[in-house]
Amino acid sequence: MEHWLVVTLIVVLVLLDLAIRAFSLVVVPINRKPQTATGWLLAIFLIPYIGFFLFLLLGSSKLPRARREKQTEINRYILEQTEGIERVRRDHPWPPWLESITHLNRHLGAMPLVGGNQAELYPHYDDAFAEMTAAVDEARRFVHVEFYIASLDDTTRPFFESLARAQARGVTVRFLMDHWASKSYPYFKQTLAFLDAAGIEWHLMLPLLPLQGKFQRPDLRNHRKILVIDGSVAFTGSQNLIDRSYDLRSNIERGLRWRDLFARFEGPVVAGINALFVTDWYSETDELLLRESDPVQRADRADALDCQVVPSGPGFDGENNLRLFNALLYAAQERVVITSPYFVPDDSMLYAITTTAQRGVEVELFVGEIGDHAMTWHAQRSYYEGLLRAGVRIWLYRSPTVLHAKHFTIDDDVAVIGSSNMDMRSFTLNLEISVMVRGKPFVDALREVQDDYRAASRELTLDEWLARPRGSRVFDNVARLTAALQ
Repeated sequence: MEHWLVVTLIVVLVLLDLAIRAFSLVVVPINRKPQTATGWLLAIFLIPYIGFFLFLLLGSSKLPRARREKQTEINRYILEQTEGIERVRRDHPWPPWLESITHLNRHLGAMPLVGGNQAELYPHYDDAFAEMTAAVDEARRFVHVEFYIASLDDTTRPFFESLARAQARGVTVRFLMDHWASKSYPYFKQTLAFLDAAGIEWHLMLPLLPLQGKFQRPDLRNHRKILVIDGSVAFTGSQNLIDRSYDLRSNIERGLRWRDLFARFEGPVVAGINALFVTDWYSETDELLLRESDPVQRADRADALDCQVVPSGPGFDGENNLRLFNALLYAAQERVVITSPYFVPDDSMLYAITTTAQRGVEVELFVGEIGDHAMTWHAQRSYYEGLLRAGVRIWLYRSPTVLHAKHFTIDDDVAVIGSSNMDMRSFTLNLEISVMVRGKPFVDALREVQDDYRAASRELTLDEWLARPRGSRVFDNVARLTAALQ
């Protein structure tokens, strides 16, 4: 009797395994990139039950339907919140290719290109916090705070205290943080307790709270970093609201410190950045914020910048940031400089970068000598040989600093800064913000930051890379397979 039970169980498992494989061959490739579908099929065929369970849990890169419908609704609001289109200066040097790229962004759901803006860069961690704290202390109407990671520690305490002071003097302070990311670091409960004690309204973005009916694919995250004050000043970039060590003992023991880049914007572009906060606030609260600031009135200046806010993420049908990045790469005529801590391109971006280098454009890539996410870092390394052979110059920012900034420049005309990495996670899974800036003063300032990176980096050569240990090469290539499981 027991023998027949064992035989029956084996037959059932074999038939179930065959059914899973057959089902996967039909369903997995639907509306997925070939490399992504291949990655999932490999996982399912090699570890059928576990792989299939992971596919059911993580296989969809779309937010729930209700959230996508909110995104469509809020896009109409975004159109109404943008002004300054008439201030765009199409004087020299206006690249002939820029018009089509701004049209592309607009078609994908971005705000219009707006003129009459000013911007300042903060390449040092403490300076960015000090500037944000000072700006909050000048707030009169509202402060909107949105960070992927937010933690009250010794470094961020002055900023949090400025929020409490603003709330106490009658300024409306609204605070958003990504649930899973912030919860993963120390002081999460202390952070929420401080916000409650200060009377600040806060909400968790994309919360994973199944008992409260709030659950979606767990690795769809809101990766944006945004601060808006009174609708007149906005900050965005790569820096999270946490100490440079990320408050982790392992980082402190290894001496790891993050280097980021934040930008302060003034002018009509602030309304576009604030519209993204309004979008995320509406998604989490069902409260659509009415306009709380006066229309921006700024006199034209010779150094005024044209800016376009480009949102991206699983709430949009297309990969807005990837399409923007690829379009800019193909448009480049002289020089491209890319900075990305997590560089795991899909095939389209890999072809865009290598093709750009092969047609004679100078292409430089700044990445870290070390990484904080082992699998991503090793997957990233698997692309170095192809890039070097194509003529891309790779600069490794020296450890123990982790280069976490995310930006790139195209010729002397255009720059992009924001929260988006050049990896498949940022293209597909994360909600991101990118700001495209046209204006030589901004590009020149970013070039100075890049020069600082170069001084703190060493150049990787093809000979050095080919001489690395065989075991490291194998591990890099295996990690590359996991990068496609999006």
